[in-house]
Amino acid sequence: PLTAKDIGLKVANEKEPQTVIMDGNVLDEPLSASGHNRAWLHAELEKLGVVIENVFLGQVDSYGQLTIDIYNDKLQMPSPQNKPLLLASLKKCHADLELFSLETKSKSASEMYSKNAKQIEKILNKVTYLLKE
Repeated sequence: PLTAKDIGLKVANEKEPQTVIMDGNVLDEPLSASGHNRAWLHAELEKLGVVIENVFLGQVDSYGQLTIDIYNDKLQMPSPQNKPLLLASLKKCHADLELFSLETKSKSASEMYSKNAKQIEKILNKVTYLLKE
């Protein structure tokens, strides 16, 4: 069978998601294994506007992102936007640095902005496939 490696496609190394909430109860061992604690979990739930008692299942993926399934399927949950926002921020930084490079009258500042824009461009080339959803 054809694999991603055969065609030169980059894919992210993903681990199995850790179940951190089951039936409204926090599972401390998997939560700790995911590198997080109860304070982080409660902060994430607060961002989503959900109380833990309403969560049927909560999992943390290999990127540290919390995904939840709530008892009431009629409630609409906002989808997490962390990765697309990070990608957009990196692209904006790159564009800003290129613009600063063109606008400045100082040759040394222009070179610095240009150099840093190229570094961000390299970063973008390496992580874009991870940050697109």
